[in-house]
Amino acid sequence: MITEKERLFIRYWEQEREIQSRFSSKFINGLPMAIVFGLPIILFVLVVYLWFPDWYAKISGSSAGSFMMAVIAVLICILFFSYFRMHFKWEMNEQLYLELKQKEKKEQAAEL
Repeated sequence: MITEKERLFIRYWEQEREIQSRFSSKFINGLPMAIVFGLPIILFVLVVYLWFPDWYAKISGSSAGSFMMAVIAVLICILFFSYFRMHFKWEMNEQLYLELKQKEKKEQAAEL
């Protein structure tokens, strides 16, 4: 038997599934969490690069130009994570929705 909470989810997902399936929606909704994970890495590298440049050059064993490459790599990771995290959530909600619709159909068939 479908609970009231499951019925509410079905109604919610029927309204939201098309909106949340767009690339831009997934990207924008996932960006805050991706920034939470990526920003500390960028800030740490930036602080080391600006306030301890000699230490950065000794430890990294590379030129100062590689700093921008590290920042770009983290930004790419942020973009990747923001989209695919929300895509995964969308797929999980879609799967739950389809399972609940099947359950609802079986209940309706049993009542008849």
